[in-house]
Amino acid sequence: MPERGAREVVEELFRRQQAGDETYLDELIAEDMVNHAAGPQGRNGLAQILRTIDHDLGPVPLEQHHLIADGDTVAQHLTLHGTHRASTMPLLAGLAPSGKSVTWAFIHIWRVADGGIVEHWACRDDMGLREQLRT
Repeated sequence: MPERGAREVVEELFRRQQAGDETYLDELIAEDMVNHAAGPQGRNGLAQILRTIDHDLGPVPLEQHHLIADGDTVAQHLTLHGTHRASTMPLLAGLAPSGKSVTWAFIHIWRVADGGIVEHWACRDDMGLREQLRT
């Protein structure tokens, strides 16, 4: 079977994440993935970040706007849709859960090697999310 390209790996990541597949991280993210966006590292670190987001804002359906691939690198523009249920992530520290519906825009950059994601960068609209939660 031919190796999938970087775009196909990220497409599968998105599809399986949205379908609630609990195995997608183990199969698509390298155990030692480098997260240049800071925070916990590796596959387990990404899982921790995603659990925290889901805890605070979940469930969190994602809307994909753009997916652009160049060789082993893929840029993905997403909007997360959620409800402010808790404030355990540092970005929301000090905010009482409001129950407000929110959107949060992201641009992820993924690097793929050997059929799995090995590096990640992100740009998030944190100020836009905070602004939605102002009282």
